Amino acid sequence: MSNEKLKILIAAGGTGGHVFPAIAIADEIKKLRPNAEFLFVGTKGKIESRVVPQRGYVLASIWISGFHRSLRIENLLFPIKVCVSLVQSFFLMKKFQPGIVIGTGGYVCGPVLYVASMLGIPTAVHESNSFPGITTRMLSTRATRIFTAFDATAGWLKRKDNIELSGTPTRDVLGTVSREDGIKFFNLDPSKKTVFVFGGSLGAASINEAIKSLVHDVSGFTIQWIWQTGKTDAALAKEMAAIKNCWVNTFIDKIENAYAAADLVVCRAGATTLAELTRLGKTSILIPYPHAAADHQTFNAQTLVNAGAAVMIADRDVKMKLKDVIHSLLNDDKKCRQMNEASLALGKPNAGREIAQRILELAR
Repeated sequence: MSNEKLKILIAAGGTGGHVFPAIAIADEIKKLRPNAEFLFVGTKGKIESRVVPQRGYVLASIWISGFHRSLRIENLLFPIKVCVSLVQSFFLMKKFQPGIVIGTGGYVCGPVLYVASMLGIPTAVHESNSFPGITTRMLSTRATRIFTAFDATAGWLKRKDNIELSGTPTRDVLGTVSREDGIKFFNLDPSKKTVFVFGGSLGAASINEAIKSLVHDVSGFTIQWIWQTGKTDAALAKEMAAIKNCWVNTFIDKIENAYAAADLVVCRAGATTLAELTRLGKTSILIPYPHAAADHQTFNAQTLVNAGAAVMIADRDVKMKLKDVIHSLLNDDKKCRQMNEASLALGKPNAGREIAQRILELAR
């Protein structure tokens, strides 16, 4: 069986939190089954359209988007998109003939995994958040296996016999870059403390607003910044590009370099981000996204705070408190070392390999 060519279709898109775990799973499967053939399915114009081909995988696109909870004209097209994406998914299955179909949450997974289940193809979903998204909740009764990162996730799903607690897979490239090489990548000063700031692939307005004032204020301590503003703040990235001691851009393709260079990370509390932080043992300031479903980012962040691995600041307080917390941590090397150790103790670096092994067992 191990010598037979296995075709694997992976539906992942919309945000980095969906795309990067999918790539991590694919990378681990390739190690176990080098002759496996992959097809990613996503949407045009989103992060997957750039990142997936960069990682050497083939990407096919379907016409689907999320349903907005607020009243928007785009919602009128949603039923049509669902119908079209189901037809597109059907023809992708017939053409590619996958032995298993994997989804990592988000609207792209819905039509793809639904069609796969109707055709009798084994399906696996990885849900990285403590509160599962609506797509995962809808697919949970149809999926062959649901992999979760938090114990609490099972409580939100109707079916219990197909759930496995696995952790969130992270890319193996994390941890392979030295601090020296990370600093060189961004053309920064190795003698200065480095703060890595990001709010996800789309950015975070509250964090960006707070950092904008801080990069100008270096009184009392000498630091430098690696700042990913996100696509929605492209104008800000352009405005800040000339600031001394600050590398700024809308997106960092090789985020392993940023983590390697960082003495402190300021970010949201998405599950993939936390998995990366704990894999590397990084001290962090977590600012949960306040509008996340069931406030799951606060729950995620509290796990690290309770373990002594992070400091949490509410989104509404970030402009007022962030400067003092950064000062406090960067001036306390002992505390940072303790937080690094606590973070590393929470990491599940083998999550991707364990999920890959289970997926190969499930594949027909």
